[in-house]
Amino acid sequence: MKLDQLSSFEAVARMGHFTRAAEELFLAQPSLSRQIAALEANLGAKLFRRGPAGVTLTDAGEILLPIARRMLADARAAREQMDELAGLRRGHVRLGAPPTLCVSLVADVLAAFRAAHPGVDLHITEAGSRTLVDALNENALDLALMVTRGTEPSVPGTELIPLLSEELVVISAAGSPLPRQAKEQRGQDPAPTELTLAELAQIPQVAFNRSYDLRVATDAAFSASGLTPTIAVEGAEMDAVLRFAERGLGVAVVPAMVVIGRPTLDSTRLVSPQLTRTVNLARRSDVEPSAAAAAMQQVVFDTVDRLTAPGTDLARLVTAAPRNR
Repeated sequence: MKLDQLSSFEAVARMGHFTRAAEELFLAQPSLSRQIAALEANLGAKLFRRGPAGVTLTDAGEILLPIARRMLADARAAREQMDELAGLRRGHVRLGAPPTLCVSLVADVLAAFRAAHPGVDLHITEAGSRTLVDALNENALDLALMVTRGTEPSVPGTELIPLLSEELVVISAAGSPLPRQAKEQRGQDPAPTELTLAELAQIPQVAFNRSYDLRVATDAAFSASGLTPTIAVEGAEMDAVLRFAERGLGVAVVPAMVVIGRPTLDSTRLVSPQLTRTVNLARRSDVEPSAAAAAMQQVVFDTVDRLTAPGTDLARLVTAAPRNR
């Protein structure tokens, strides 16, 4: 059975007349008659009795009519829902990101997306890069924000779009003497705007859990320079690291974006060596994104452009990466 045949059948049954039904459907009457005949042939039963006053339903037509109306209603509902999806009045998008991005970039992305598309459901997965890659490959995520440092191998089926290059900075409680003391010990400027890795090694630090990419990167940097950091608190998660630093328990090395909008924290640039990371948008290269996922991707691009525009607080610490959209 075809929907146009059912639509013709329902119109004739409702009006009791072929000519008036054909006019309502903007069909020539012979075309309408052919559709009804094809439907009757398909079902193997006559649906109408023709009489001088018009047409009436046979027993088979009586049985079919409520079924046809349900099918036509379902078809209309399906079309309306598809139209809503295409217009982003409904739908869902699944975004993954590591904790360091969930407390910075992701919050801005979600706020912008929700303002533009309030009817689309959002699901966030907070995990490390390896877990996010697996989730993408298992089709458990539509998009993921991931961090790389230039040495990771490519992942088959996954496309990485570089978004920005971000410096790692040293955070401390607002007005904390810790960074100043590190400079004073070396007879340098008591109000530092930069710290070397050697100077950082002398300051008590709040260290991340060893599962964090940030911990791996900073440990590798200290080791490569022959330095041993001074650890005050070890094994913390992102929210705890920020809170401990705010309370003056030690300094911490975090991405520059984490500090924006946190007046209780000061940040100092880290140099000699400067540590950076690249933030990427990851997606399946073999799957066409849904309308909601495509809209989320564009919101990510727009948010990065806004946050890294010249003159913003982040412009000197974060550089947007060129990309093909």
